[in-house]
Amino acid sequence: MNQIIDFLHNFPFVVSIISLIIGFLFMPVVIDIAKKYNFVVSPNKRTSHSGEIPNVGGINIFISFLLTVFLFTTSLLSNLQFILLGLFIILIVGFIDDLITIKVFWKLFGELLAGFFLIVISDIRISSLHGFLGIHEIPFIWSYLLSMFVFVVVVNAMNLIDGIDGLASGLGILYSLFFGVYFYLTDHNHLALTAFAMVGSLVVFFFYNVFSKQKKIFMGDSGSLLLGYIIIVFVFSFFEMNANGEVPEKFHMIAAPAVAFSVLIVPLFDTLRVMITRMKKGQSPFKADRNHVHHLMLSLGLKHRSVSFILMGISIIFIIIAILGRNLPNGVLAFIVLFLSSLLTKWLWTLVDKKNFEKSKPS
Repeated sequence: MNQIIDFLHNFPFVVSIISLIIGFLFMPVVIDIAKKYNFVVSPNKRTSHSGEIPNVGGINIFISFLLTVFLFTTSLLSNLQFILLGLFIILIVGFIDDLITIKVFWKLFGELLAGFFLIVISDIRISSLHGFLGIHEIPFIWSYLLSMFVFVVVVNAMNLIDGIDGLASGLGILYSLFFGVYFYLTDHNHLALTAFAMVGSLVVFFFYNVFSKQKKIFMGDSGSLLLGYIIIVFVFSFFEMNANGEVPEKFHMIAAPAVAFSVLIVPLFDTLRVMITRMKKGQSPFKADRNHVHHLMLSLGLKHRSVSFILMGISIIFIIIAILGRNLPNGVLAFIVLFLSSLLTKWLWTLVDKKNFEKSKPS
């Protein structure tokens, strides 16, 4: 067994296959249990599916990911038990929200509790701004506050982007691949193993969510919040290893915060845009609507699968931009990415307005 573990630590991408196999073995069981106990979502004004679909795909992602990590690493990070406790808390928060739609306050409280175990107890946090605004190391209290803020933003951005088939899981696969490859190249093989375990788990869900008709399943808040939590572990670890010189010189990224921002730009920019739009209208920034980027693209007549693959392609372009600009000043790279995102959004709105104008013309 030790030889197998050593092999997987040296070639962590193989772990994707293992988590994928575990995921495929458990998914039919999860779907059957969900249908038996009515863990399903019915069609409503904000959905476009027909029939009752299980919405607990996050449970299968959790099972296959956790079993793989437990099987092949017990030293992922210090205080592993508290990281997993936070992961379990956010899974439960999402699961309850899928069942009864809890109030924003209690959902946020659950997220903050999960973040507390990750950031304060496990000490997985942002400790440096990497020279942005001339700031490097951050005082403890500001480190905790900033880390908690970023945690809540990313977790909810992944939650909000989960509006059509394959989008959140597809983006999650890309993000996990990016960080997994980077961790592997920089000899952080335990983190790489974890990232590739998430890839396999998400691929299983992506297959059932996008391509299966008889066994279709949705991620649910349990899955999207869990995914956001795991991505944050990768992001904070990515920040810290670059801030502390824990990577080989050729892989060091001066603009690590801006690189992570660029990688996650699709959910982050969309969440920022939607919340600003709602507040400008005098509405709560947490009010549900159909103003997200995927909804706008659907209004052009595109199908779910097409929208997801287009946004995944755009994410790949921004990942390439992030890699090319990894040693620019943080502010410069962030400005470039925000400028390009704004241009793309403006172009999308132009297409939507044109489509609406054509519809309104008398025939």
